[in-house]
Amino acid sequence: MASTVINLRADEQRRALIDRAAEATGKNRSEFMLEAACREATAVLLDRRLFQLDAKAYKQFTAALDKAPTTQTNPKLRRLLASQAPWE
Repeated sequence: MASTVINLRADEQRRALIDRAAEATGKNRSEFMLEAACREATAVLLDRRLFQLDAKAYKQFTAALDKAPTTQTNPKLRRLLASQAPWE
């Protein structure tokens, strides 16, 4: 996998905090920041996949899921179903 550069600006206080935490975990600043950012990115994306519904809303939701998709008349749905998930 090819690597790329990510630039980030931080004040001295935040940089020192990050450096102390990276040192405590035996990582360099880049490794520490990349792992933390990836953990947060995964959490954000998973949060969009898990949600809770009350009984009435769940019944409506499952009824909508049981309907056949109409991609022929819904170009946005067609595009969504053809796209790759961000975590893949």
